[in-house]
Amino acid sequence: MTRSVEGLPVPNERRRLREAAELTLDEVAEAVGVAAATVRSWESGRTSPRGRKRDAYARFLAGLPVLTVTADATGPPVRDGRTDEAEPVLVAVAVAPGTGTAADTRAQDAPTAPDGPAGTPDTGTPDNGTPDTGTPDTGDGVGTAAATRPAARDAIGPAEAFDTLYDRAAPALARQAYLLTGRRALALEAVDRAFTRAWDQWPEVATDPDPVGWVRAIAYEYALSPWHRFRRAHRRPDRPPADPADRILLDALLALPRIHRRVVLLYDGVGLDLPDTAAETEATTLAAGNRILHAHADLAARIPELADVPVEKQSAALRERLGALRPPFPLDPRPAVAVRGGGERRVRQWNRATLGLTAVITAATAYTAATAPTQYHPPLAPGASVSGVPPLSGPQQLTERSRQLHDKLRADPEAGPARIAPQIG
Repeated sequence: MTRSVEGLPVPNERRRLREAAELTLDEVAEAVGVAAATVRSWESGRTSPRGRKRDAYARFLAGLPVLTVTADATGPPVRDGRTDEAEPVLVAVAVAPGTGTAADTRAQDAPTAPDGPAGTPDTGTPDNGTPDTGTPDTGDGVGTAAATRPAARDAIGPAEAFDTLYDRAAPALARQAYLLTGRRALALEAVDRAFTRAWDQWPEVATDPDPVGWVRAIAYEYALSPWHRFRRAHRRPDRPPADPADRILLDALLALPRIHRRVVLLYDGVGLDLPDTAAETEATTLAAGNRILHAHADLAARIPELADVPVEKQSAALRERLGALRPPFPLDPRPAVAVRGGGERRVRQWNRATLGLTAVITAATAYTAATAPTQYHPPLAPGASVSGVPPLSGPQQLTERSRQLHDKLRADPEAGPARIAPQIG
């Protein structure tokens, strides 16, 4: 008899279901969004999945018996007499055309529908002390083994995959950026900049295990950049929310340091677990946990309704309040086609500017090489009068008598020593 643990079959039953479906550990890990070592640990009973990983694994195991029966049938698997309509969408987000790497299919990556650990920060360690080495989970949209068929991958192009990712993640990222900055224009600008960069580097994003996290990191970095304070358009905050409770929550959130604001939004708003939050903020798990604790303490001191909540339930209460906060204006990102077109136009402009600058430098170099002299001619110094020259101090000039004697000696036919040598007559 199979005993259910946290809504899951016992470890031996998990392994039996996987082997009955003729699936490998890598295939299960790719479908659930974790590492193969994590699935092996779940099947052996050394660790147990938590949060959204547990929900994703439970849905996957629940679909295994149906997939086993219909594995040889043509067409996609059928659950309860209907075709899985979410499959093409998941493949569009998860897989780049022609590649074999599944990516993150988190569909509700927003504070409006959080799902994850509650209470105090989770250290990511199971009850038996064995650390969970799983990769970030795939959230609510979990694909099955049949959702990674090569035929479905080939049917999705880069533009369609980007548009699907944008339509599913951009609204949530705009709301998150607004909670980070309190400014609508800056939030939409951060989302636009992040997805423009994602389209410029789409081969890298398409093969990334967590494409939503890739874009989210760029949007957060841009939204929290300290240089925006020098821009005139972002010096004044936007109109606060109409609800006093929402206004108090937003003011308390904006009063936190930037790094504390980011970890609180990732852990409590998005619903990431502590190791994933630490990895996205490029910090250790201990540092991320301390930041969350300090941020919760600061928020409890500024929010009256959060101060009355016990410490172990503050995370769940804060998650609920972040999801219920309503901005005073709509946060509607631009269409995906406009973002792709803007990125392509920007790339073309940069290419033209680079080519133009290269042509100018080449022409200037050629002109200089043609007109430059090949030999150096030093300029002649102009003449100038010189004063203070000392008098001649060498031999004195010859007198007339001395000159006559000099000429006589030179003109004598007996020049040389013979003219003075005595001769016997």
